[in-house]
Amino acid sequence: MNVIIIEDEKPAARRLNRMLAELNIEVQQMLHSVEESINWFQNNEHPDLIFLDIQLSDGLSFEIFEEVTVKSAIIFTTAYDEYALKAFKLNSIDYLLKPIDEDELRVAVDKFKEYQPLQSNIHVNINDIRKLLINPVDRKYKKRFTIKVGQHLKIINIEDIECFYSENKATYIHTNSNRNYLIDNSLEYWQEQLDPEQFFRVNRTFVVQINAIKDIVSYTNSRLQLKLESYNNSEIIVSRERVKDFKHFIE
Repeated sequence: MNVIIIEDEKPAARRLNRMLAELNIEVQQMLHSVEESINWFQNNEHPDLIFLDIQLSDGLSFEIFEEVTVKSAIIFTTAYDEYALKAFKLNSIDYLLKPIDEDELRVAVDKFKEYQPLQSNIHVNINDIRKLLINPVDRKYKKRFTIKVGQHLKIINIEDIECFYSENKATYIHTNSNRNYLIDNSLEYWQEQLDPEQFFRVNRTFVVQINAIKDIVSYTNSRLQLKLESYNNSEIIVSRERVKDFKHFIE
């Protein structure tokens, strides 16, 4: 069977590779980031099985599925707690807690061999996994930002933000007063701090607020174009892989 490992910690990837070799499983490829994985999937035949870490060096591994329809069974490798692990049970063959135990790895591989899902039956629901990764009772989302403007500090409430976007490796917020402000941290970081009932990641560059959407237009290749109340610096396109989830989001 064809197997790949997606893991940003190279020593951990090499260790898993050695453990699989002891089970007579040859790893086809080891990938270490979201960007590298997307490029690989776009240019190679998809494997039978992926060992997938959740947190990669440039973001959450779920972003891979936002750009590419991956047709592979998945065994998650994760350090998440027991509460979150039910997400992986619903969307994968199995999960392995780090550091990976040899016996648990053998059981997971045997489970895959027994199950052997058809690629056409494999579907990873990104939103379901995201929701199950957090306890909504305990979760507190970002309510406001404090931005330094010259010698002043400006408070921007979350409801006044139309979208978050990345540009030239920097992250910005755009407000309904048609202003852009540079903020710290990545788009991936802020996505996890935002209420998923209000904000949606439409592609790798934009997170938009539902109340700021003025119009939704059919676009080429089964995609959608969004028009916001004031933002017009560039086109905002819902990627083809995200259209179905986006339609659920706006319902």
